[in-house]
This record gives sequence, structure tokens and C-alpha cells, in this order.
Amino acid sequence: MSDRDSPDSRVIRLGRQKLVEAAASAGAEPDIAGRIWQELTRDAAYERRFDMVHVLYYMGALIAIGAMGWWLGLKWDDLGGGAIALIAAAYAVLYGAVGAYLWRKAPETRTPGGLWIAMAVALTPLFVYGLQRHFGLWAFDDPGEYRNFFRWIRGGWFAMEVATIAVAVLVLSRVRFPFLTAIIAFMLWYLSMDLTPILFGSADFAWQERRLVSLVFGLVILGVAYSVDLRSRTDFAFWLYLAGATSFWGGLSLLDSSSELSRFGYFLINLVLILASVYLRRRIFIIFGAFGVIWYLGHLSLKIFPDEALFPIALTVTGALVVLLGILLQRRHAAIEAWLERSMPGSVLAMRPKSR
Repeated sequence: MSDRDSPDSRVIRLGRQKLVEAAASAGAEPDIAGRIWQELTRDAAYERRFDMVHVLYYMGALIAIGAMGWWLGLKWDDLGGGAIALIAAAYAVLYGAVGAYLWRKAPETRTPGGLWIAMAVALTPLFVYGLQRHFGLWAFDDPGEYRNFFRWIRGGWFAMEVATIAVAVLVLSRVRFPFLTAIIAFMLWYLSMDLTPILFGSADFAWQERRLVSLVFGLVILGVAYSVDLRSRTDFAFWLYLAGATSFWGGLSLLDSSSELSRFGYFLINLVLILASVYLRRRIFIIFGAFGVIWYLGHLSLKIFPDEALFPIALTVTGALVVLLGILLQRRHAAIEAWLERSMPGSVLAMRPKSR
């Protein structure tokens, strides 16, 4: 029997009544089956789905966050800090009230409810900016108009970012909605960038320093995501993995690599990312790793075939081989997974996040 056909690897559709009947057949009490069902369905409302309804939920939330966070600051900055803070607070209360109602109403409305709550949290930097502008209180320096918050790296945004992270963490402790971690990760990335001129003691820092900060920040967030992944039943690590991988891979890919040795090192790191995707059960790593490997193979093709006529052919063959490798891995995924679990030491296997 192949790994794909083994009983442990098959997916079984299971309803509450079927579970109760199976428990009765095995001699178990009905209340035990009921408690098992509650455990199995506890996090069902938070499972990631990719149907059109949920796409519209998230699209609407992102539009609202962009409109109230960016457009409001862009168009109404001349109203003064006090007015901006009051308007941001009013919208945050409205969003929060609607979100709390939907969150409590029914399991099927928890996703839109959580997104409305996230929209309220996303207004925190605008609210804090309004207060700082009104009272003239800045952590390091006056960063200028709010519209520059999304464009310029400045130490003056520090208090806004810290406040947003604190509010998001507080709300997350009460409302277990994974998308809130996206706001935390986004603000942490902004914070890492705005701390760069403070850490380097100058506002005139080079792009190389920004890349280095992005790379280190990405590693830190990946470590946090891994820790959360090990400890959480609900998938709160997804957005942290995404933010960490983006920051790390972006900083790594933009670092100066003038020597062939450094480029080969870049290739090896991307291979490690691909292997990490298998161990961590996260596809985001294989996406970034594959892009890095493809870049390096393209670089080799250009070096080996400098002739402009041969280079496109070599690149096409390289792309075809990558696609064939992907097909092979897809077909043998179950066998590779089983082999890894048999090969890994017990201590390493125990540190592997569970499948979600």
C-alpha cells in the first residue's frame, strides 16, 4: 500500500451525528463524543478560506483601512490635530461597535466582525498623530504631515507605531482574530525602518543600512512566528510568517553581491528556505525560495551562455526543469513527507509545527 492510500493519510468527512454514532459503536458515552466534537470545531470559524465571499470581506476591509488611514490624513491635515484625533476616534468607536456586534452574533459573522475590529485598530496611528499634532508632543522630532507616514522613514513616527502595536496586542488578547497579527507585523516593520536613523545616529543613512535592518527584522519576526506557531491552536502565525519572510528575503535579495561566492551563498540560503517550507509546513517559504533559486539559475545561464541568441534558450530550459521539479514534488509530496518524519530525530520532530 502506498503512503497516499494508507488510512492515516485519507481525508474523512465527519459530522457530529456520525461521530456520536461511531463513539456509541465503540462503547463510548455520548457526552464524550460531544466534548470531542467541541474540541474539533473550536477553531473552525478561524480557518483560512479562499472563497469569493471571504475575498470580498478582506478587500472591503483593506479599502476602508486605506481610505480612513491614508486618505483622511492626506485630505484633512489642515483641520488641525484635535479635529483629526476626534474624527479618528469616532470612526474607531463605530467600527469597533459594529465589529463587536458581528463577532458575538453568530459564528458565520465572526470574520466580518473581526475585520471591522481590525479596521478600528488600524485607525490608532491617525488618532495618536492627531493628539501629538494638537499638543506638540513628538518622540524624537516633528515628522511633518501624516501623509508622509506611509512614504518617509522618520523617528517621529515612533510613538504612533508603538501605540498601534500595543492596541493591536490588547485587542488580540480579547478577540482571537488572526488578521490582527497582520497589523502588528506591518507596524513592527515600519518601526524597524523608523528606528534606523535613530540606531545609526543620522537621518542620512544609505540603502545598504536599510536592507540590513530589513533582513535582521525579518529574521526576528520569523522567530516570533515560529514560536507562535508551536504554541497556538489557531493559526496566528500566518501573517507573521508572511511579513517576516517578505522583509528577510527582500533585504537579502537587495544586498550588494558583487562576487560569485556571495551569489552562491544567496542560492544556498534560498535552498534552505525551500527546505524550511517542508519542515514548517508553510508554502510561503517555497515561493520566496523558488524566486531566489530561479534568479541564481538565470544568472548562471547568462554567465555560461553570454551569447544573446543562446541565453533565452538556456533560460527556457531552466524554467522547464523547475516546472518539472515542481510536478515531481507535488506527486511525491506524501512520500517525501513520510520519509522526512521517519528520518528526523525525535527531538527535531517534536519542534516541528503541527499541520494546519
